[in-house]
Amino acid sequence: MEFSSKFLENAVSEMSQLPGIGKRTALRLVLHLLRQPESQTLNLAQALQTMRTQIKFCKSCHNISDVDLCEICSNPHRNQELICVVEDVKDVMAIENTSSFKGLYHVLGGKISPMDGIGPHDLNVTSLVEKVKEGKVKELIFALSSTMEGDTTNFYIFKQIQEYAIVTSTIARGISVGDELEYADEITLGRSIINRIPFEASLKS
Repeated sequence: MEFSSKFLENAVSEMSQLPGIGKRTALRLVLHLLRQPESQTLNLAQALQTMRTQIKFCKSCHNISDVDLCEICSNPHRNQELICVVEDVKDVMAIENTSSFKGLYHVLGGKISPMDGIGPHDLNVTSLVEKVKEGKVKELIFALSSTMEGDTTNFYIFKQIQEYAIVTSTIARGISVGDELEYADEITLGRSIINRIPFEASLKS
C-alpha cells in the first residue's frame, strides 16, 4: 500500500494495530477522521490520552475505575459477602447489564493458559484468596468462560480456598461450552447467574 504522506502512513500503521482492524479498514478510518472538523479529531485524541494516563484499576476488585475504589465496591447496597469471579472487565459489564447480580466482583485479568505462558501468578488470584481468608466472603461464584482454560482456572482457585468455610458455585451452563461471557445475551447470562450450581457438582458432570 503506497502512501502520499508519511503522517498518513504512520496514523494508518497505528490504527491497524487495533483488534480486527486491517490496513484497508485503518485507512478508511483515518481518512474519515481527516474529513471531520479538526476539533473532533483532537477531542478523540485527548479522550484516548486521558483514558490511558488517568484511568485506574480498583484496589479491591481490579475493575476499571476513575478512583481507587470503584463504584461497585463502594456501593453500600451491594452484597459484600457475595463475589463473582470473572476473567475480564468486559465480563463485569456483561453481567451488570443483566441487572441480576447485586454482589461484588473480582477481575482475574485472564485465565490460566500454559500454552500462552500464563500461570496463576500472572493473575489476580492472591488478592482473591486474601479476601476469602478475611472471612467476610460467604460465597464465590465462578463466572469464567466454559473453556478448558476457564475450567482449569476455576479448579485452581477452588483448591486454594477449599480449606475455608465458603460456598463455591459456578454459573449454570446456559452458556454454551467454549463461549465467552461478553457474547452471551443478557437473559441467558442473567439466568445463568441466578440458577448457579455448587462448584463441586460441576466437577462431577
